[in-house]
Amino acid sequence: MSAQPQAVPNGTKQTLTLGKALNAGLRRALEADPKVLLAGEDIGRLGGVFRITEGLQKDFGEDRVIDSPLAESGIVGTAVGLALRGYRPVVEMQFDGFVFPAFDQITTQVAKMHFRSGGRIPMPMVIRIPYGGGIGSIEHHSESPETYFAHTPGLKVVTCSTPHDAYWMIQQAIASDDPVVFLEPKRRYHERGEVDETTAPIALHQAQVVRHGSDVTLLAYGPMVKTCLEAAAVGADEGRFIEVVDLRSLSPIDMVTVSASVRRTKRAIVVHEAHRTLGLGAELAARLHEDLFYVMESPVLRVTGYDTPYPPSRIEEDYLPNLDRILDAVDESMSR
Repeated sequence: MSAQPQAVPNGTKQTLTLGKALNAGLRRALEADPKVLLAGEDIGRLGGVFRITEGLQKDFGEDRVIDSPLAESGIVGTAVGLALRGYRPVVEMQFDGFVFPAFDQITTQVAKMHFRSGGRIPMPMVIRIPYGGGIGSIEHHSESPETYFAHTPGLKVVTCSTPHDAYWMIQQAIASDDPVVFLEPKRRYHERGEVDETTAPIALHQAQVVRHGSDVTLLAYGPMVKTCLEAAAVGADEGRFIEVVDLRSLSPIDMVTVSASVRRTKRAIVVHEAHRTLGLGAELAARLHEDLFYVMESPVLRVTGYDTPYPPSRIEEDYLPNLDRILDAVDESMSR
């Protein structure tokens, strides 16, 4: 079993983009364990479409950072065999919408191998998926497929929202003996933040309160965390004290942190880019209504993408949740 990543006593604090933080985390995992391998389309010499793996093939060789054929099913299928032989493969799906040719392997092999073997065979494997919109691209390049995987027993599903989390969470995912779908908010790849190697990370599947408030809780993950923080800052100018919780893990969901926040504020709004129907917002609303029905002072509201295919890039800003839609939901929740 790979060792869990630890803080470095004489480590550094540095400002990195989220993309560079992922690169640094992958580099540290490759250095720490010779069984860690990377594979994906154009991840080697090119460094990936988003340059997340830039320089890693040069430093670790073509046997550990592998340029694969353009065949997602083959990439994941090969990784299953590698994991069964004791390796820790990390595979990249070049874009969110490209994962579906590998959906069969992920949901029927990767997710079920541990259960099928009665717990004897682990499946230490990470599937990296850049996801979400906001980059001026088209369908199959701007989608949010997280619910498909969160709905599949046997898979862990996580997503980072800051460079610090990106650096630590990718290492924690690689160290896990369970298969992890690792969602990367591509619209945030170039945003900068502090990465602290000196402080031990929080648990991989733990949610985090990233802004405290008393009036209403915004529950968000990945690309929408920053948008919710911006909405909370605007709300403060209007006398609304908004709490923001970064879920970080979509399966399992840290309901202890979520429920504690909503118990304090007595109101909750879920914000995500994915379609509204049967999204994470529906699951969170159901759990909160089951557990806190007599505590909450307003129904759980949702601010999400619409139930349509992802639109042309010229109108994607009308599709994605924004400050106005979030603050309108805050006003609606507070008025009830």
